[in-house]
Amino acid sequence: MKQYATYAIGAALVDTEIQVSDEELADMTVEKGVMTLVDEDRQSELLAHLTGHLIRANHASGGSAGNSMIATALFGAPTFMSCKVADDADGDIYLADLETSGVRHSLHNKRRGGTTGKCLVLITPDAERSMNTYLGVSETLSVEEVDDAAIAASEWVYLEGYLVTSPTGHEAALHTRQVAEANNVKTAVSFSDPGMVMYFRDNMEAMVGEGVDLVFCNEAEALEWGQTDDIETAMAAIRRVTRSFVITLGPQGAIAFDGSETFRVEAHKVEAVNTNGAGDMFAGAFLYGLSRGESYERSAAFAVRAAGEVVKYFGPRLQADEYRALRQEFFGD
Repeated sequence: MKQYATYAIGAALVDTEIQVSDEELADMTVEKGVMTLVDEDRQSELLAHLTGHLIRANHASGGSAGNSMIATALFGAPTFMSCKVADDADGDIYLADLETSGVRHSLHNKRRGGTTGKCLVLITPDAERSMNTYLGVSETLSVEEVDDAAIAASEWVYLEGYLVTSPTGHEAALHTRQVAEANNVKTAVSFSDPGMVMYFRDNMEAMVGEGVDLVFCNEAEALEWGQTDDIETAMAAIRRVTRSFVITLGPQGAIAFDGSETFRVEAHKVEAVNTNGAGDMFAGAFLYGLSRGESYERSAAFAVRAAGEVVKYFGPRLQADEYRALRQEFFGD
């Protein structure tokens, strides 16, 4: 057994969630359902426009890979997160969330000046989330933050697709994958957002390299990768760059391919209020399932169940005791 089930690298962000109407989203010229990189002035402009709105999860740590590692850890498997936060209040919040959740990191003596990244998450009545992200110091995440020893001590490495937007972050992701391969550590890549595949395709192709062990994506990202509107064609394109994959389908569940068989997993019907963090929860729960030695089909079923639970609430994650309850309900331990 390795020390960590999963090592991840990604942007460290603090989320602010605000409920808005579709009309307000259009008035602010925010593209619905995707992640848009913005500067600090644009983020402040959006917040000023929304003065007086009900703000939820104002101080919840976010970031895709971080959310997933917190989920895996809270389900019961040890994880390690490499990221970059500033020596500020939001950085304190982010690290406190990692540590409270049991996620290891190596940032104790590496925090410097600047601003910790922030994500303004706008939630419309259909539960869709539209993210406006100011990366702050996460934009300069680099090889310096990578922990080679922690990678070697892990069963899996998880690469957040959002790293394709940053030259130094992308270099760090490539270095992480190379260290993993040199130490026979399995590699997983998340496509993260359709825009990452569309606008940074060369960098995403470099991230998967000659092929990885597992790709996480949703249906829109899969279709964009395959440059098609047919899911079977998209799956064939994904198989060319990975040994296995999982495609999330929202309320329709997920498709999992374990390298030889393809499985369709149905979702539970829930009343969704917020899809922020659903994909991250899915990945974290799926990796937890694999850490137990579960099959892809059973791991996907557990991940669909966990993602269905988190969309019922505001905020990107559940309460700590709810992770234990889900694990006990599904696995019986």
